[in-house]
Amino acid sequence: MNALWWLALPVLLLPVWWHRRKREQHQAVPLATARFLPRTEPRQTREWRWNDLFLLLVRCLLLACAIAWLADPVMPWRGDTVIVAAGTDPQWADKQAAQAGLAQAERVTLPAARAIGFLRAHEREWRPEARLLVLGDIPMPALVPEFGRRIELRTLAQAPSKDERRVHIVSERAEQWRRVFAAQGVAIDETPGEQTALIVWDRADAPPPSLRAPLWLVTHIAAFPELDKAAQVGGLRYADSPRGRLWHSAAWPPQDVKAARNLLEDWQRLHLGPLAYTAPPRVFAASPAVRAPEPSGALRGILMALLAALFVLERILTHARRR
Repeated sequence: MNALWWLALPVLLLPVWWHRRKREQHQAVPLATARFLPRTEPRQTREWRWNDLFLLLVRCLLLACAIAWLADPVMPWRGDTVIVAAGTDPQWADKQAAQAGLAQAERVTLPAARAIGFLRAHEREWRPEARLLVLGDIPMPALVPEFGRRIELRTLAQAPSKDERRVHIVSERAEQWRRVFAAQGVAIDETPGEQTALIVWDRADAPPPSLRAPLWLVTHIAAFPELDKAAQVGGLRYADSPRGRLWHSAAWPPQDVKAARNLLEDWQRLHLGPLAYTAPPRVFAASPAVRAPEPSGALRGILMALLAALFVLERILTHARRR
């Protein structure tokens, strides 16, 4: 629908019409010999004011830029492209590109989570005959994306990163808490530091204000006033505080292996977020029903800057013309 704004180009005739209809009034000045001349009334005459041609040109350019900004023009300039997710095995990527006949194509490296969104937002930048290949550990989107061109996706799942999660425990039942985390390979910090991701506070007194961590497991609500009116989800209370995010459950510490596993699963699900699954390889066929993406791009920003500059220049010239 954006391209329909080009139909408004005839409005460029408005500044020409406005300048054309300007009238210049001639004032009659009495002369001594005026009585010998036929009497005529003062009148207005229409004439082109080409002396302000520059102002006319600026106004036409102002309207043209406004129409172009609304139409959101995009000049297709990209050719065959291979989009590679960051961290992908280079040898595997070279092999897949060669098999697809795109060994000499342009390479674009993006974070895996941004690859599909980047294609959707910049789809119009590729020429109609361009071929696109996406490689790497691309996470499966919630909905199957649709594109206005053919796009091939080849994925390779990477081994999950072994991010070490470090826990600091403050409790009179420290050994019981240690058994909970030891089965999951979580490192225990005797002294909390910048790498500490979780603090277990199993005491009735409040922690020192300087003690901070992204996540807290709290057993006594009285030590944390933020939990008095905290929201609940799945039997857990949670609240954000200057110290970090607080979680509380009356069932802590876990009494058996199943409860300990549930505790760590809640940690993953509610705080770290769900795990991403690799999308299966597939070919996205061109869909004629796909709507154009939202207006965006460097050209649109340039047009907005040019539009603002022309508006300021037009106001200056108009003010100077009236003086």
